[in-house]
Amino acid sequence: MNFEQFNLDSRLMHGIKNAGYEAATPIQEAAIPAAMRGRDVIGTAQTGTGKTAAFILPILNKLINGPRGMPRALIVTPTRELAEQIHQVAKMLSVGTKIRSTTIYGGVTASRQIKALKDGVEILVACPGRLLDLVNQRHAKLDRIEVLVLDEADRMFDMGFLPDVRRIIKAVPAKRQTMLFSATFPAEVEQLAAQSLVEPQKIAMGISKPAHTVTHALYPVPQHLKSGLLLKILKQTDTNSVLIFTRTKHRADKIARQIAHAGHKVTSLHSNRSQGQRQNALNGFKSGHFHIMVATDIAARGLDIESISHVINFDMPDTADAYIHRIGRTGRAQRTGDAFTLVTPDDDDMIRKLERIMKEPIKKITLEDFDYSPPAPPRSAHDRGRGARPPRPAPTPKRFGKNRLAPRRK
Repeated sequence: MNFEQFNLDSRLMHGIKNAGYEAATPIQEAAIPAAMRGRDVIGTAQTGTGKTAAFILPILNKLINGPRGMPRALIVTPTRELAEQIHQVAKMLSVGTKIRSTTIYGGVTASRQIKALKDGVEILVACPGRLLDLVNQRHAKLDRIEVLVLDEADRMFDMGFLPDVRRIIKAVPAKRQTMLFSATFPAEVEQLAAQSLVEPQKIAMGISKPAHTVTHALYPVPQHLKSGLLLKILKQTDTNSVLIFTRTKHRADKIARQIAHAGHKVTSLHSNRSQGQRQNALNGFKSGHFHIMVATDIAARGLDIESISHVINFDMPDTADAYIHRIGRTGRAQRTGDAFTLVTPDDDDMIRKLERIMKEPIKKITLEDFDYSPPAPPRSAHDRGRGARPPRPAPTPKRFGKNRLAPRRK
């Protein structure tokens, strides 16, 4: 289905062509007509399927006629990175329409955001905390909102934002169109949808299985040899655009340093970095200045870079959904991609879950020129103190005589 068939306002076709869109994706085919009819929508779609345009285009179509200079559409999202991605899509698709959008999120000074609100915008793309701050300070007015989008609702629940989201819903007009998108539907998100949407059209695009454009491989390795194997894989891989996931911020920094020492252009992305550092990392990775980015799950959603060729899980994620979202960063827009995961025996249960979802075994790869034999180094007392080994039980105090304890040393 091509975009002319949606009967969108003709002024939007310039932005669509400018974005390089040709045939609509399945989520766009299903969601755009429903949204254009004014229906509330609940969408479940696999990452990288064009979901953002599926709600941006109906919003632009609605706002292209009517008053200007005040917020008429509000898109609520959990992270700054996702807010910026949505904002960029809105800017790209609204070329020539004079519809303006802005982002609102914490971690940066509010002065530019306040100025944008004073200058007048029609679309707000916001993270919950900063938005509520600006509403309370009367800089942001939500009384003319016609369309509310709650994107990545399950992620907002995971990050503790649902109470803020409920406050935002109370602040917008009751008479509105609402679209909610979520990869999974825990009970709290189900309840939020039931309370916030009216007779929604449900659109499910099969989040339970990874994109068919991605090839998966497991690299079994002892925990202590992971870093060495990763560097060996990178040496044998086209590293023009590689995204590596770790479980912790500390490990992301450590792995990035090791990769840099091996001669690669690398950056890192995690929540301990300032907003400026995070934006520079994203811009540098997207432009190709950095060929490798090491990230925690903060980048698993909302990172829209079509050219990523490889996703490497240095640590296996905790859930199958998290795996699907991580590897969804590659194989986007019908391109092919590779997902490599370094695995230890502790990951066997998760491997079985993934293979059940994919309905086929995942191939295991052992590198012939990598030495898997070195034993693990002895753990230091510092490592034991950090939980590498369980602490020894405290010794039973010696008793003197029948019932007296040894005197305590001063």
